[in-house]
Amino acid sequence: MVDFALDGKIALITGASRGIGEAIATTLAEHGAHCILVSRKTEGLEAVADKIATAGGSAVAHACHMGYTDQIEELFEKIGAQFGRLDILINNAATNPYFGPMVDAPEPAWDKTFEVNLKGPFFMIQHAARLMKVSGGGAIVNVSSVNAVTPMAFQGVYAITKAGLVSMTKGFAKELVNDNIRVNALLPGLTATKLAGVLAEDAGVLNAIPMKRAARPMEMAAAVLYLVSDASSYSTGASIICDGGLTA
Repeated sequence: MVDFALDGKIALITGASRGIGEAIATTLAEHGAHCILVSRKTEGLEAVADKIATAGGSAVAHACHMGYTDQIEELFEKIGAQFGRLDILINNAATNPYFGPMVDAPEPAWDKTFEVNLKGPFFMIQHAARLMKVSGGGAIVNVSSVNAVTPMAFQGVYAITKAGLVSMTKGFAKELVNDNIRVNALLPGLTATKLAGVLAEDAGVLNAIPMKRAARPMEMAAAVLYLVSDASSYSTGASIICDGGLTA
């Protein structure tokens, strides 16, 4: 029997205030995980935590900026003190402040994109792995993008960071396998979120996708549930592409 149960698991989800992150949090909570919701601000997180509680789940909200390592360290100090363990980490938070030709990309946009999309996840995994080793293992999922495989027009800087996240996934997967920590990546295609904006409604963009539509956030959450559950116990260092056939 395939087992998706997460009863008693402690799960940390970044970028959990909306979109794919919110869908992942509610899905993991539905399957028994206690969810630690993280974003830059707590306002949106509190609404998600209330939604989870209303459905019978358990969640708490913490503000943490992925670009600041001091805030990441403080977050894990709180987690260690409160729970003494971490079973699941979802590196979902991302930013894409620049949309345009790479030759014109300003340095501040480059720095911000790399801080949030690469630096943050790297140090999140460092801290998470230390807690997971103490408790006997865990599962980490890095939410990358199909841009890691095929950079879309005017998204070159974003694509570089997402490709780096895939490489980071493979590197950590090999290093942490003997600690019973699995590290995998999800590469979403166009998904109907605030980050995707008008692209999810652009007929030309949708026509390039064999399924002719954008994904729903819950369709990404289902893939993450597989990757953090015992159903994927033999998978590490893998990249699951969910893009409606775009890269087929």
